[in-house]
Amino acid sequence: MTKRLVALILLMLAVMGAFAQSSGTKQLYRLVKDTYETKADSMTNAFIESFMIKTKGYFNVSYNHYAFNAYWTQAHAMDVVIYNYQRHKNIDAALASKYLNYIKLWYKNKANNYAGSPASSSTTPNTSSDLGMFENPFTDDMCWITLTLLHIGEATGIAAYSAVARKVFDNYIIKRATEDEETGGLKLPWHTNGGGEGPNACTQSPATLIAAKLYQKYGTAKYLEYAKKLYAYTSKKIVKSDGRVEDPPLTYTQGTFGEACRILYHVTDESTTIKNKYKALAYTYINYAFTSGRCTSGNNILRDEGSSGDQSIFKAVLIPYAVNYVLDEDMTATNRRSIFNYILANTKMMWKNLDLSRYPIVFCNYSWRYPYTGTDENASMGAMCSGTSLMENTARMCRAIVDRYELGTLVTECSKLSIEPGFESDPIFVTFSNDMQTASEIMASPSNYSSYQFRQAIEKLQTSYQAAQDYATGIATIHDPKSKIQNDDAPIYDLSGRMVNGKWEGSNLPRGIYIIGGRKVFVK
Repeated sequence: MTKRLVALILLMLAVMGAFAQSSGTKQLYRLVKDTYETKADSMTNAFIESFMIKTKGYFNVSYNHYAFNAYWTQAHAMDVVIYNYQRHKNIDAALASKYLNYIKLWYKNKANNYAGSPASSSTTPNTSSDLGMFENPFTDDMCWITLTLLHIGEATGIAAYSAVARKVFDNYIIKRATEDEETGGLKLPWHTNGGGEGPNACTQSPATLIAAKLYQKYGTAKYLEYAKKLYAYTSKKIVKSDGRVEDPPLTYTQGTFGEACRILYHVTDESTTIKNKYKALAYTYINYAFTSGRCTSGNNILRDEGSSGDQSIFKAVLIPYAVNYVLDEDMTATNRRSIFNYILANTKMMWKNLDLSRYPIVFCNYSWRYPYTGTDENASMGAMCSGTSLMENTARMCRAIVDRYELGTLVTECSKLSIEPGFESDPIFVTFSNDMQTASEIMASPSNYSSYQFRQAIEKLQTSYQAAQDYATGIATIHDPKSKIQNDDAPIYDLSGRMVNGKWEGSNLPRGIYIIGGRKVFVK
């Protein structure tokens, strides 16, 4: 017991030190005035009701308008549903089950992949049942879908989704890559039709991110090598020196390549100098999207990037990765706070201009500065997806900040509890110590835990801390049973309120805590 307690104390001190250094989280907590969870629930429901084909699990391109070749956009539309599922899976079983069914339908129906197998320029429905179900002539389309498959695996804990993502990457994506002698990197064609075109940022960025995430998950060295080589080509041949990932700069590639750099920072086996370069670039690319006049319409509000199904969904790709940056406590605190403020400003602007009068029929505009005033038939799934992703991920961000701050503060407070030597193995203290250990482990790696696990840890620790506090402060005296005490003739009770037979003197009481004359007394 003593060794375990010492180990626990050391762990708590380490976590408290890390938390104390995370001033960014403390300051972000003070800025959060609204968790946005109710608004996110409303928007995701409206998004599904207005645009999803519920029997298939995929989405129309506009209100009640289906398009056979809308494939890559299905990735980002489903990501919104997945984020909502993650928030509810341990809290609202009925809603989580409903959304999980949509996720499974999306997978079963191949995310509306129109390409036959093997992939070609054919527009016939995909009838394959193996990995070819996700193969497509456009390499970037497969990349986005593969990232969503990884997201499903993370959210559900079902390993099969991640395994399929891995095999799609191994069999259909990376096999298209070729070595570039000049950079020593890898380059991917945009598609397999004709000359293939590319490589370009919309293919290289997600491919780099997939490889880094696969290494992070499976630890297989080849994935890290792929990630570094894909990054090398992109950084030397595509990325611009001023923070643009491509020209014109678009929010989705800014966010995706920034996220790839952030993950590379965490997984790379390179020098500290290179690690810190990845860390700096993660901020550079994401920050550019919120601060450049080419990506915004002023005051850090993201601009209208176009009305096509592709263009209108770009912001839905950036936002989750921007939130991941804010929640990564290894990133610089001031930078995290800046991105947080930009996200919140966009969220408030978008919500202010949303027309909810016909709920659940709700449409977002291409620009969040203005309400949608067009016809129903022209309402864009991509625009609504971008707005819903913004609200859903803002809810995720704010909840995580609140949870981390509250659990960290509670751990710090609980560490002040003094336990008398010899009492450590008492059941109440053991429960408290176990709850402290769980909370400390969560605080040591907060990104590995869900909001539900945070709330559960907070509630358990609050309860056991109160019990331990009452128990510790209630011990008035420590006595040897052979010694005399005041109220020697007083009745003796155990902690359950039951009278113990016999008086104090000569009672030969077993070791424990008793109530004698209204006071707690510990018998050694």
